[in-house]
Amino acid sequence: MSRNQPVLAGVPTSTLPPLHRLRRIPALGWLGLALALLVSLPLLAVLAAAAVPAGEAWRHVLHTTLAEMLGNSALLAVAVGLMAASAGAISAWLVSTCAFPGRRLVEVALLLPLAMPAYVSGYAYTWLLDVAGPVQSAIRAATGLTWRQMGWFPEIRSLPGAALVLAMVLYPYVYMLCRAAFLQQSTCLIEVSRTLGHSLTRSFLRVALPLARPALAAGTALVLMEVLADFGTVQHFGVRTFTTGIYETWFGMQDRGAASQLSVALLACVALLMLGERFARGGRRYHPMTTRHPPFRPVQLAGFKAWLALAACLMPVLLGFLVPAGTLLVLALQAGDPLSPHRYLPYATHSLLLAGITAVLAVALAGVLAWGVRLSGHWLTRVSARVAALGYALPGSVIAVGTLMPFGIFDNALNGWTRAHLGVSVGLVLSGSIAALVFAYLVRFMAVALGGLESGLARLKPSLRDAARSLGATAGRAVWRVEMPLSRGAMLSAGLLVFVDTMKELPATLIIRPFDFDTLAVRVNTLASDERLAEASSAALLIVLAGLVPVMILTRAMRRRD
Repeated sequence: MSRNQPVLAGVPTSTLPPLHRLRRIPALGWLGLALALLVSLPLLAVLAAAAVPAGEAWRHVLHTTLAEMLGNSALLAVAVGLMAASAGAISAWLVSTCAFPGRRLVEVALLLPLAMPAYVSGYAYTWLLDVAGPVQSAIRAATGLTWRQMGWFPEIRSLPGAALVLAMVLYPYVYMLCRAAFLQQSTCLIEVSRTLGHSLTRSFLRVALPLARPALAAGTALVLMEVLADFGTVQHFGVRTFTTGIYETWFGMQDRGAASQLSVALLACVALLMLGERFARGGRRYHPMTTRHPPFRPVQLAGFKAWLALAACLMPVLLGFLVPAGTLLVLALQAGDPLSPHRYLPYATHSLLLAGITAVLAVALAGVLAWGVRLSGHWLTRVSARVAALGYALPGSVIAVGTLMPFGIFDNALNGWTRAHLGVSVGLVLSGSIAALVFAYLVRFMAVALGGLESGLARLKPSLRDAARSLGATAGRAVWRVEMPLSRGAMLSAGLLVFVDTMKELPATLIIRPFDFDTLAVRVNTLASDERLAEASSAALLIVLAGLVPVMILTRAMRRRD
């Protein structure tokens, strides 16, 4: 037996049964397990509801719309994933390694679609490009064609239209993480590739992009889970997906069991996506071999190449932000919300308060989960982190109902205990409170924080923590003093992503929010559901403006790392 091999009572730990190996999990790993169990309560509630025997509603869905939902969901996920990953990775590479006119402007503008809710962008595009919209009306007026003769005009209310809208709103997830990965890569690798005769494009495809795979995979996974959980956009575009099927089954057919079974099937699809990427990656690591390298000097582009790079970076901004925001601005100026400006202050305050609390808590909990996996490497901690991230694939209303079920059980038990022992009724303490709403947000967006933080930790060499341990630091102190400062950029990115997503979240807010606690998203939905899009544009623009503040903070942080 090797002198340095860990032993327990004279027996090597490698020969101990699994029960004893649980003792090797550090305290942070056990805390991560507890947090994962807490966050997964709504998922467990959905699983429990799905255990009921299949009824008539499930058989009806199975024989009528299940194949259509599967096909549309798969096609939508593939189309949005490819477009978002391509737009995000290419634009991140261009602004990180090339110098061209307007580069500093587009690196800021590329983050603007983060502040644009997908359902709001869908409202703007359908108003703009529908048969009665200004674009087709102008074409008919200029050409004399009738609406029947314009069958060649692309139908915006279709699966390709929904895919384009979703991709142009969601690509910043990939852009942010890939840009951070490119900025932390060793300049020497790119320069060696260039000296071997590779062009900048070939160096991107053969060297930089494979090294940025964790960031690309994390960003694309967030996009895919957002697509699979989207409801407002696909419903408005008339595309039947898993999410619309869950809503129709739960709230239309009033069959919670069948809706829960569809939700479990959706969860299984997401779990397969995550496991497939992990198995494909295998045991490869992507951290740089050295952190001592000069900053990358951007390659100066000129002529046609410079304008082509500018156009490639501006196109996602144009489609994802400028067109829908300009449409909303025109509508707001023509006929905005009749409420006076001071009436919007409670909406904005509620939205900012919920988003700030959720962002801080999500990053803290994601840090516990991510470092618990990193320190222990035990399969239980890895599984707990993956389970905690599955909530992102569930629609917000399903998470809301799954949250209210355990919270309601707790409130009823607490109220019964106080009435029996104290003679007083405390009512509903958690259900319908801000705490329940923030908890639902955490379940929904834990994957956002965890994915961003894990992509940053994947680029940290384990030898950094090992060096701190060799100098006498404990595992927790090594994380606090060494790895956490090096991960501030990833933590900031994850927190800002959660903040912006919480500002836009609608279904969970509608169901769980306390009485008279409306947010900007609720105001937009209230007006848009009555086809009062012009009035809804005012609150939608406020959501966009509130989201621009963290975007500017993130941009400044990125520039400091240049």
